[in-house]
Amino acid sequence: MTPPGAADILAGLAGAGPVTTWPGHLVDRCRTATLVSGVGLAVMSTATVGSVLAATDGHAQEMEDLQFLLGEGPCTEAITSGRPVLVPDLSRQADRRWPAFTAGATERGVLASFAFPLQVGAVGIGVLDLYDGSRGPLSDRQYAAALSFADAATAVLLHLQYDRVESEDGARTRSPDRLHQSDRVEVVDRRAVVHQAAGMISVQLGVDLATALLRLRGHAFGADRSVLEVAGDVVVRRLRFDDSAAGTVQTSPGTAPGAPDPAEESS
Repeated sequence: MTPPGAADILAGLAGAGPVTTWPGHLVDRCRTATLVSGVGLAVMSTATVGSVLAATDGHAQEMEDLQFLLGEGPCTEAITSGRPVLVPDLSRQADRRWPAFTAGATERGVLASFAFPLQVGAVGIGVLDLYDGSRGPLSDRQYAAALSFADAATAVLLHLQYDRVESEDGARTRSPDRLHQSDRVEVVDRRAVVHQAAGMISVQLGVDLATALLRLRGHAFGADRSVLEVAGDVVVRRLRFDDSAAGTVQTSPGTAPGAPDPAEESS
């Protein structure tokens, strides 16, 4: 049987209830599709500790909490490296990569762990973790299914972050607007600011507008800020996107909103 694709997974979640319930449904469906013992979904970045968003019954929640408590484990390594961390036998890692996590996991009967980073461009926003009570690698089908669920999880996290910022008609749903300060853009049409920022990011990265908007949302999510706040920084040239590991660079706070960007002029 062919593993489900990310689009199919998202279509199924769309009919499962409110968007706030999607993370829970996603980890449950991932466990069913991959036949592992447990699945966890964590929100995190290389700059923040993060938090557990959803986990299946059993030891998955304990494993997620243990990694955040200790600051080590496959989850942390995956978000730092930007690559899947596949450990078919945790007992072989006891004296090397994560001694404290490995000891805690094996004591609870977790013998294998597979962590998939959730990324938007070079920016990590979370990790999808699979745990199993049996030693052994994922099969090709399990691995393909895990990748599809990781892609779907990335879209879910971005959708959740965007949902916190705007209602269906584009109105803010988070904290009061902070872009009224004298050194920020005066926001009249919030969507216009976001689209203007996306246009600037597309020039900075040489990508299309859809990809630029994903990068904008991904950075906002990882920084725990609203899309509008980050867009305002881009528009007044306080923040510039690039292809570095961090994904962005802070620019001079004294740059005037209408001043030309030397880097853009030279491109």
